[in-house]
Amino acid sequence: MKIISWNVNGIRAVLKKNFLDFVIKENPDILCIQETKAHPDQVDEILHDYPHHFWNSAEKKGYSGTATFSKIKPLSVRYANEELSDDQGRTLIIEFEKYYLLNVYTPNSKRELERLAGRQIWDKDFLKLIKNLEKTKPVIICGDLNVAHKEIDIARPKANRRTAGFTDEERQGMTNYIEHGLIDTFREFNKEPNNYTWWSYMGRARDNNVGWRIDYFLISKVLRPILKDAFIKSNVFGSDHCPVGIILKD
Repeated sequence: MKIISWNVNGIRAVLKKNFLDFVIKENPDILCIQETKAHPDQVDEILHDYPHHFWNSAEKKGYSGTATFSKIKPLSVRYANEELSDDQGRTLIIEFEKYYLLNVYTPNSKRELERLAGRQIWDKDFLKLIKNLEKTKPVIICGDLNVAHKEIDIARPKANRRTAGFTDEERQGMTNYIEHGLIDTFREFNKEPNNYTWWSYMGRARDNNVGWRIDYFLISKVLRPILKDAFIKSNVFGSDHCPVGIILKD
């Protein structure tokens, strides 16, 4: 079972690049994307090999949004718009037999940290949502969490200490997820630096690998025995983010 997540920074834009070729090559069982920036009626029908398409689009067209494409029929699908006071399509909760799959696009605290307070509320409410879901079954969380958790997850930690995505407050939000019992799947297999998932479009950041690891798969601890691998596809272009994924035992 392969699950891939990718912040595509606009589904209509990435469709003009290598998106469909990438999906065909990787052939994931489930594909989660963030920042669709579109409603489904704005996109031609795609991914015919995936019979189950689910979208949570922002009320404001051209902004935010998530979508999940699955070859496996889920038991249920819902948004967390009410729990998270969200009108930007930032979550999709897909229930399968053994777990919930949460596709999430976490809010950015913005320049000057103007939305940091709201981001802290989001992190608290999202953890509450996770805890409530885990009362029924384990969770797999994937997406753009908009935080580099530790210094190893960012190329220039000292220069970015009070930059959105690397503030103490946002990093503590991620720590709270881990202390609750969620596992950062990539770090189960790779402890090395210089593994990033997002690069600024400025200053040839990607060419020089001056990046941030802000896209994750987190899983409930009880799922660790079925986790076979976790990976970052840093050689895949088309967005300022690259895809990330996990492989689970069937």
